[in-house]
Amino acid sequence: MASKPPTGDPVQDAPQVGPAPHAAAGLPAVAHSLRIAQQQMGVRRTAQTLLKVNQKDGFDCPGCAWPEGEKRHTAEFCENGAKAVAEEATLRRVTPGFFAAHPVADLAGRSGYWLGQQGRITQPVYLSEGADRYEAITWERAFAIIAEELTALGSPDEALFYTSGRTSNEAAFLLQLFAREFGTNNLPDCSNMCHESSGSALNETIGIGKGSVSLEDIHQADLIIVAGQNPGTNHPRMLSALEKAKTSGARIISVNPLPEAGMERFKNPQTPHGMLKGTALNDLFLQIRIGGDQALFRLLNKLILATEGAVDTAFVTEHTHGYEAFAKAAEDADWDETLKATGLTRAEIEQALALVLASKRTIVCWAMGLTQHKHSVPTIREVVNFLLLRGNIGRPGAGVCPVRGHSNVQGDRTMGIFERPAPAFLDALDKEFGITSPRHHGYDVVRSIQALRDGEAKVFFAMGGNFVAATPDTAVTEAAMRRARLTVHVSTKLNRSHAVTGTRALILPTLGRTDKDVQASGKQFVTVEDSMGMVHASRGNLTPASPHLLSEPAIVARLARAVLGADSRTPWEEFERDYAAIRDRIARVVPGFEDFNTRIARPGGFTLPHAPRDERRFPTATGRANFTAAPVEFPELPEGRLLLQTLRSHDQYNTTIYGLDDRYRGIRNGRRIVMVNPEDAETLGLPDGSYTDLVSEWKDGVERRAEGFRVVHYPTARGCAAAYYPETNVLVPLGSTADTSNTPASKSVVVRFETPRADGSPRATETPGAAD
Repeated sequence: MASKPPTGDPVQDAPQVGPAPHAAAGLPAVAHSLRIAQQQMGVRRTAQTLLKVNQKDGFDCPGCAWPEGEKRHTAEFCENGAKAVAEEATLRRVTPGFFAAHPVADLAGRSGYWLGQQGRITQPVYLSEGADRYEAITWERAFAIIAEELTALGSPDEALFYTSGRTSNEAAFLLQLFAREFGTNNLPDCSNMCHESSGSALNETIGIGKGSVSLEDIHQADLIIVAGQNPGTNHPRMLSALEKAKTSGARIISVNPLPEAGMERFKNPQTPHGMLKGTALNDLFLQIRIGGDQALFRLLNKLILATEGAVDTAFVTEHTHGYEAFAKAAEDADWDETLKATGLTRAEIEQALALVLASKRTIVCWAMGLTQHKHSVPTIREVVNFLLLRGNIGRPGAGVCPVRGHSNVQGDRTMGIFERPAPAFLDALDKEFGITSPRHHGYDVVRSIQALRDGEAKVFFAMGGNFVAATPDTAVTEAAMRRARLTVHVSTKLNRSHAVTGTRALILPTLGRTDKDVQASGKQFVTVEDSMGMVHASRGNLTPASPHLLSEPAIVARLARAVLGADSRTPWEEFERDYAAIRDRIARVVPGFEDFNTRIARPGGFTLPHAPRDERRFPTATGRANFTAAPVEFPELPEGRLLLQTLRSHDQYNTTIYGLDDRYRGIRNGRRIVMVNPEDAETLGLPDGSYTDLVSEWKDGVERRAEGFRVVHYPTARGCAAAYYPETNVLVPLGSTADTSNTPASKSVVVRFETPRADGSPRATETPGAAD
């Protein structure tokens, strides 16, 4: 029998801290996964569910977007994947009685962990104007309310349609179709907050905003550089791929301000050797200063240029543009400036260079540690320069590998969830459906918040996610959301966003990946695209949490009928009845999806075309891969301050808080911690175990404060600190974003430390977290 959800909110600001381990996974991960799963699902449901995760006839994990190989293990999931499945397949339920007992003000005072632990939402609920709590409502009335607000707008651009990465291809395609038929390109999504910098840099340099490698390329590489990424916590199944590469002879360089247990040693729970001994993954750990990655790759490029025979001149001549300007900029790279920017030693960089020069096939993997800085786009362009120099794009075992987070965040973008769509996509959409899509650009996430704040947007509709907790400048974002006339969240579980409402609010409960989806034409499946461009089916096998749930495609289809009415020629009823009809239309609109229904029926799915990888053809403005030359940037640190990066704990996936432990960093039962190098802590007068307020400093002069954080002495890079989000999102101004991509700069926050009270005791406060 599954345990009941917690009734009281646990204290999260008094953690226990012990030694950090030097290995990840193994038996503890297996035991923890099974314990969480059984608490949420019970023994029978645990077996019924986990054995179907990421199987060819099963459902896609609702966690990360790491791909599956052709041969799959019986247990094709990681610890965090098991937690994600357990929370979705939980036996706990949030009924109308729950909302009657918990006013919105009560929900607003709860932590994200507590909210997420309450279980699956079972019926649509509505917060009417002036009411203090949600009440049950029919689906028909819910759609009527949304239609009433949308049709009363002065312009379609006063509506915002946000999409989370868990949304299926079919639902995402329908949502963007509805938004454009309604008349707006306001389609912000979670890509705006994570890999938008990757897409911006890659589109400019290689002509496609996706990674160029497959899982097999990882296995074949000679050198893999993992920069600004923590696979052990954020993409645990990636460790298996790195292990396989390592056993085939690959070398691995980890570039990170913090040492990570998973990169030190991976204890693969699927093999006897892994359980007993494990595999050391790092050949070289470069403990870089936050934001110094561009300087590092720029200097490596200078050293490659200076090494006789190191440049692949045939590839550069035949396939690239802009080499001369790039080479001149690279030659100006300065050793002293690089050592200052990176905090590395000359010997460490020379050791990295030796590994680079010995490799014929090199892959660079990265995540938020590279994408969430002001200079993220030029940093990723410099990574591309690094790979182009030695011909490492379009070669087996080599290429760019931005590792996406949510399981279909890449697919949503492929389906047209983008505020700045390509004209060719809109032309195809208009031809297929006989509509006239708007051509002006819409709002991304940051611009959406500004529009709500300034009264330019009045209706906010979210397909999944936890917008309030995921976004920066918490106080500004929450005030902006409360200015909306209507907020709507399509959700499986409670989260912080449900407690920060417009004048009116709706929560629309939906099927999850684990749920069986039966429509008028029979049992349905949906599709997703992983981080490496593989499209595959996802089929839920559990009885839905409630008979009152609708699928995401059904919700969009019924919403469209309610708003657009008889004037729409789009067959919304057919799309709800049979998802194959949606895929037939996708096949005619989205390149690479031709004959979609036939190809997706094959076990394992199919791989989308990628011109740079498949043909060494680069669909850029120049028709070639573009070298770029930008000034080297890195954060400057005033005296007495540290550079803070926000990050996840191990009991967390994005804004979903599964528990209060971070086992791989030795932290238990708490989230309000700040990790500081012991030498920096001594200089700043921050004893281990003391409490401090974090105060961010920006040019706007506004003081932003995160209160009551326990200081943890931790071997971070000198001058750097780290703390968990969403608790520290309050420190990041809305206007502090990456150039070009407009992604919040959450990984380089200048902070000072102030003692909360004279006696050093923690404040009795907690910034609410988030879930879902």
